[in-house]
Amino acid sequence: MTCREFIEFLMAYLGDELPPDRRALFDEHLAECPWCVAYLQNYRETILLGKAAFAPADEPLPERVPEELVQAILAARAGQK
Repeated sequence: MTCREFIEFLMAYLGDELPPDRRALFDEHLAECPWCVAYLQNYRETILLGKAAFAPADEPLPERVPEELVQAILAARAGQK
């Protein structure tokens, strides 16, 4: 599997919608490709941050959220109101 193929099927991978043989190819690729491991980690974090941006204000943010990102999201949310 190439990195491009990995990215093309990333959503199905994360949604656990791949057949076992295709998932095994993804797992093999992850075992060999540090770039895709980093991409997958960043992708997951982006999804979590996106969800957190629209969570009620009383819920704490993940620890690793950069303050600049928090401020940018708050500014964008204020501009939508």
